[in-house]
Amino acid sequence: MHIAFNGWFWNKPYVGSGQYVRQLLHTLKRVAPDLNMSLILPPDCPNPDQVPDGVNIVPTSGSANKLGKVWFEQRTFPKLAGQVNADIAHVPYWATPLTSPVRLVTSILDVAPLIYPEYANNLGGKLYNALVRATSGGNAHIITLSDASKADIINYLDVPADSITATHLGIDARFHPMLNAENDRAIRQKYNLPDEFVLYMGGYDIRKNVKFLLDAYTFVAKTEDAIPLVLAGREPEWGKSVFPDMRHYAEQLELTDHVIWLGQVDEDDKPALYRLASVFVSPSAYEGFGLPVLEAMASGTPVVASDIPVYQETLGGAAFLAETPARMAGSIIALLLQDPLRATMINQGLAQATQYQWRKTAQATLNVYQQVMAR
Repeated sequence: MHIAFNGWFWNKPYVGSGQYVRQLLHTLKRVAPDLNMSLILPPDCPNPDQVPDGVNIVPTSGSANKLGKVWFEQRTFPKLAGQVNADIAHVPYWATPLTSPVRLVTSILDVAPLIYPEYANNLGGKLYNALVRATSGGNAHIITLSDASKADIINYLDVPADSITATHLGIDARFHPMLNAENDRAIRQKYNLPDEFVLYMGGYDIRKNVKFLLDAYTFVAKTEDAIPLVLAGREPEWGKSVFPDMRHYAEQLELTDHVIWLGQVDEDDKPALYRLASVFVSPSAYEGFGLPVLEAMASGTPVVASDIPVYQETLGGAAFLAETPARMAGSIIALLLQDPLRATMINQGLAQATQYQWRKTAQATLNVYQQVMAR
């Protein structure tokens, strides 16, 4: 069996789609060493790094701008998948070609662009959304990351349930309570972090719902000796519909003295940041999976998250889920003040995190390939 992968995000390992395709190929190589794989690369990726041994690298030429991306997805990738005699062309993000000489499998990580019109507030965005939506029915099978996301795909794309498989993501082994913990002091100094802090690490687009977290922190800030909230992640150009101005909002809430804006952090430093945090919070209004909450759990940090379907599915009873800012604040305060409760939630989080392994993801994906080939 020969699988050709769309490698547009291969050299973008710090975004979700890039991390997904890298982890998937590396783990598939371990789970199924005889599987024949080709990685079809975009024009701006002449020297890809960390490609697994034995994977056939297929370079391309052309433009890497927005129009070039659509051309690569719709024409170059399916054409080359046919030329390398692949049995299946796997697009590891939502960009299914309209036509293909090879059977198609697409990983739809989430349907946020359909739920939030802010993500497609110009003509180009609307046309691209219409294109990927129209192509969804041409897949031999769709892979997504959770049962919650599967339900959304059925609802928004009208795709039959039996043509969608949910494959949970795995947690990288570097997220661990003790692994390389001897470097944590240096990381604390590097970012000038306080002894105790509540951590949010992620993006600031509208679905990440940082406003909800800031509202919650108005309650935390009123407690005696309130510890600061650290917001880690590259700050966008504030004030757009996708990025409401959270700095200004924090000022309006009089939280300036309680919030530390850390900015973008090095990927290698993330395990230490999770370990150093007293509590990790995720206020997201929508996620396809939500890997950071599980990475925090695997690092030995208790989690408070928004009460959304995907977190109900993946976190079980190992985190506090809050449907209001007041409840989120109460959960944070309880974890900060009650040591026995904190210890219990840490242990439950560590146990929950062990369920999510890339080997399971790869095996479930391989099962999809075999199901498609059997038709």
